[in-house]
Amino acid sequence: MADHDVTTTTNGNGYSEESIKVLEGLEAVRKRPAMYIGDIGTRGLHHLVYEVVDNSIDEALAGRCDTISVTIHKDNSITVSDNGSGIPVGMHPTQKISTLQVVMTILHAGGKFDKDAYKVSGGLHGVGVSVVNALSEHMISTIKRDGKMYQQEYRQGIPQGDVIEIGTSAKKETGTTQWFRPDSSIFKNTEYRWDTLAERMRELAFLNPTVTITMSDEREDGITEVFHYKDGLVGFVKYIDSTRTAMIKPVMIAGEKENTPVEICFQYNSGYSENVFSYVNDINTHEGGTHVSGFRSALTRTLNAYAQKNKLLKNEKLTLTGEDFREGLTAVISVKVAEPQFEGQTKTKLGNSEVDGIVRSIFGDVLTQYLEENPKVGKAIIDKVFSAAEAREAARKSRELVRRKNAMETMTLPGKLADCSIEDPEHCEIYLVEGDSAGGSAKSARDRRTQAILPLRGKVLNVQKARINKVLENEEIRAIFTALGVGFGETLDVSKARYGKVILMADADVDGAHIRTLLLTLFFNYMREMIEQGKIYLAMPPLYKVKKGKADYYAYDDAERDEILKRLRKDTGAAAQVEEEGEKPEYEEVGRTRDGIVISRFKGLGEMNPEQLWATTMNPETRTLQQVTIENAQHASHIFETLMGDSVEPRRQFIERTARYIRNLDV
Repeated sequence: MADHDVTTTTNGNGYSEESIKVLEGLEAVRKRPAMYIGDIGTRGLHHLVYEVVDNSIDEALAGRCDTISVTIHKDNSITVSDNGSGIPVGMHPTQKISTLQVVMTILHAGGKFDKDAYKVSGGLHGVGVSVVNALSEHMISTIKRDGKMYQQEYRQGIPQGDVIEIGTSAKKETGTTQWFRPDSSIFKNTEYRWDTLAERMRELAFLNPTVTITMSDEREDGITEVFHYKDGLVGFVKYIDSTRTAMIKPVMIAGEKENTPVEICFQYNSGYSENVFSYVNDINTHEGGTHVSGFRSALTRTLNAYAQKNKLLKNEKLTLTGEDFREGLTAVISVKVAEPQFEGQTKTKLGNSEVDGIVRSIFGDVLTQYLEENPKVGKAIIDKVFSAAEAREAARKSRELVRRKNAMETMTLPGKLADCSIEDPEHCEIYLVEGDSAGGSAKSARDRRTQAILPLRGKVLNVQKARINKVLENEEIRAIFTALGVGFGETLDVSKARYGKVILMADADVDGAHIRTLLLTLFFNYMREMIEQGKIYLAMPPLYKVKKGKADYYAYDDAERDEILKRLRKDTGAAAQVEEEGEKPEYEEVGRTRDGIVISRFKGLGEMNPEQLWATTMNPETRTLQQVTIENAQHASHIFETLMGDSVEPRRQFIERTARYIRNLDV
């Protein structure tokens, strides 16, 4: 298998035959890893595990596997083991090498492309385990099959010998074990996060109720957790809504049409947001697609027809919309498609047009029958829908005030907004700043051409607990909607954004963290696509200023502060003296050390003068920004509801469970 990398020479001829470089085997993967796994950061690192586990899940979908184990070892290497049929090891008919070696070293090779082997399969891009092999400094495949055990070892994707027989196994004992250590020369960070992997394993266990996934961490925490959910999507919906008050029990609907199995579970809660999570062959299609559109249209049509037939319409003048039927709705949609076609910005949007009709038909027919058999549930749903419709009507006038106008209309921007002079959004950014004092400093510090400042007074409304009409009555939120110009909810259009970056800037303390969380809750509920397109950032103001003589140094945490002190003392020879005497360097949190070094801790952004704020937090050349991403939408939704919802007990449990990871709460 070969890939091509085009380069342009610098000689007189420029682009020539010699410019075409042919990358053999897995060399293309190592040359351009982001093309195959998305990036070489944390997301790409964890994607390696997902690719290997997806192979085991494919065996489960084919009915040949019910047990999978994932282990994080002390050196951050990974072992994934299953009791599937085991990768074949015999001679491949066309490649003339072991089939195991074909699977492990050739791109787009595997049983997923043979519908006799796998009716459906996961793995978003079909790149599979060969890419994991290419991006691992060391990998070992162990196969149990036909009463024997086989093994092959690889270094950076290159076999270190043939497939060898290493022992025997029980005749009925089969399976595949993959051990790999990610290549530290490719990945910036090779440390795996337990929570990130655990959420994906939990998700897969919900989607595949016949499978038991055991995950272990051999590092200092020594955690082991078993994921197995016999109730499948019903358990999934209960988990997502565990911090919300359910209004009905989960409704499970399943069917198959045109060889496309469909499973949908939904329930309504007392909240105001819609939480719909969709999957195709266990792939999280967070951009939706035809299966989601089929579900939504069937839900609206079926419930509307039921309300009319049973004379449940309280107000004939009030027209119900799809938005009304989805307030407080939590749903999980899972379809299995033999030949899925993905589209969208991140290739996670299902494009198969036939799936829309299949989902509409199955869901609509079964839901109609369910409502006829459960009239109390039907009435509870319609009551909830009418409550949503009345709130929507009450919010209509407020919505018009903040909806973005087209180019022929005018809209008054918030009076406290200090806008930038350049109009090209890609070169503009807006700071949402906590407090008038900090806002004043930021206005003085900014680059007026490209940086806009919107000061926010106090803490914005917690939208997790409020309906849209209450949200739109909040002055600070209206100012944000108006300034950004993208609309919100169903009117959201990110292409109309007035700024390429939205930067949340708050104090580096508990109150500041709360304000950032409130703002992120707003974006997650009403402008989620802004996060998904990578337009939301967190400013990272420093905690300390270390001054020696006329030189100022800024530290963003305790470790960086200590490193600066160590370096300054070393320059003066004080560090050597301290080490020789075996003493711990002494300093005060705020004040002068014995070496004439002055340490100041910033209590808030308002304490910084404009020059300091520019140098540390706003200058694109020197600042640090943290981009906000959503790796797992259903997990993010669960966390937001835990932290910002009405239920106190889940929040208390979350704090108790995670408190041990806190290093610097506040000073």
